[in-house]
Amino acid sequence: MNSTLSLNRPVRNYTLGSFKNPKLIEARPSRHQLRSHLIDFSKLKWFGNVNSRTGSSVQQQLRDYSCESRRITSRRIRVSSNDAQFGSFPNKGGAESSSFTEFITSERVKVVAMLALSLALCNADRVVMSVAIVPLSLAHGWSRSFSGIVQSSFLWGYLISPIAGGTLVDYYGGKAVMACGVALWSLATFLTPWAAENSLLALLFARAMLGVAEGVALPCMNNMIARWFPSTERARAVAMAMAGFQLGNAIGLTLSPILMSQGGIFGPFVIFGLCGFLWVLVWLSATSSTPDRSPQISKYELDYIMNKRQKSHAVESKPKTKMIPPFRRLLSKMPTWSLIVANAMHSWGFFVILSWMPIYFNSVHHVDLRQAAWFSAVPWCMMALTGYSAGLWSDTLIRNGTSITLTRKIMQSIGFVGPAVALVGLTAAKTPSTASAWLSLAVGLKAFSHCGFLVNLQEIAPHYSGVLHGLSNTAGTFAAIIGTVGAGFFVELVGSFQGFLLLTSLLYFLAALFYIKFSTGERVNFDESDS
Repeated sequence: MNSTLSLNRPVRNYTLGSFKNPKLIEARPSRHQLRSHLIDFSKLKWFGNVNSRTGSSVQQQLRDYSCESRRITSRRIRVSSNDAQFGSFPNKGGAESSSFTEFITSERVKVVAMLALSLALCNADRVVMSVAIVPLSLAHGWSRSFSGIVQSSFLWGYLISPIAGGTLVDYYGGKAVMACGVALWSLATFLTPWAAENSLLALLFARAMLGVAEGVALPCMNNMIARWFPSTERARAVAMAMAGFQLGNAIGLTLSPILMSQGGIFGPFVIFGLCGFLWVLVWLSATSSTPDRSPQISKYELDYIMNKRQKSHAVESKPKTKMIPPFRRLLSKMPTWSLIVANAMHSWGFFVILSWMPIYFNSVHHVDLRQAAWFSAVPWCMMALTGYSAGLWSDTLIRNGTSITLTRKIMQSIGFVGPAVALVGLTAAKTPSTASAWLSLAVGLKAFSHCGFLVNLQEIAPHYSGVLHGLSNTAGTFAAIIGTVGAGFFVELVGSFQGFLLLTSLLYFLAALFYIKFSTGERVNFDESDS
């Protein structure tokens, strides 16, 4: 806390107005701030005889002021280093290293780390079936098209919850809704082995319940980041959380075959389910829904977040969101539809790659299940790395004066056009290694979308980001169901994956054009209808 600059001794006989007014010194240091370390006190004849009692008093006051100035300067240096954005690179000296250390141990990083862990579990629980479907299909004699139906059962539930879940997130906050979601999807994962042993209907129901619970994950993530991070840090915060999301794919794809070889087909379902219950206990005890409710947060960090948030018109600056959001006005704006189209295309590509790539490597390139899982996992690791790099670049563009609208369009264009080109290259791959390289490029560039439409949700509708995310997620789930099921039927009819990959590439190009045309980085007024 900055101390008040004052001269503790009265100097009524001398005109030191510029020294006695701290606001004047603070506002115009170049004109009024005295650099006392350059003063030769023996030459201050205008104060009288410096050897006199009065002159000594003035000298002492100036020395006191000099010490106070140095303390304030030192304090300002510390505040400036604390104010440094995370991800910035250190310059000379130790102040930047100290600020980076302070950031890493800050409360908002703990929150985003917990979100990343939850999203890692979310995708690990989801992707287990992509590996288990191969032995399950062989054991039950399922066709490719029916395997696609079993995998899409997750999406049936995922279709139901995003809008309702997003509304609950806007009303109750991300902490409580996320805890309920993780607990429910961990229970569904844990019970999947029992369901599979009893009946196909029970298995489909368990996977659908997994989808219902996981539908709230991304709206909760967006809500928590909007509350805990200022706008200049949100792209990287989202990138950090989504890095966990992508690493969950890699963890699920690589550990599942190992756990299956040790504990049977259903080993990973039990392990990942138990990890989810443990996460819920830590989340409830160690995090808070907003910074001002956190008992662990430092005063500096709280002031930093609140001040930055006031400048960017925070979510909390407005009264609590209505329980029933204005759906008609939300859907009447083209920026909303740009997000819906972007999320739909993102989900189409994401779930097609996630669900079918192990089977693609197994059937097209004739690698065994464990190798297929490894080849499928590498791209998701690439996505985690490129996602954080995209976040750094995005926030840097904004800080350097690039408009938010242009920044989001650049990120989204790379996130769609890049995968479109890479999927065309994938169709010509002749070896598993070449195919994995093209797939890694496609998925890695896809991560730029997280700094496009995914952050854009918070910017155009901070008070309705949860429900808007739910709307776009619902459209994305429809697209994912069509893509996942359609890929199975397409491959059965045509006899190859290449045609479906070319179709996906074309859709990526069209979605990029739509987003560029209609998106914006400015806040959209959804509370008043157009006149």
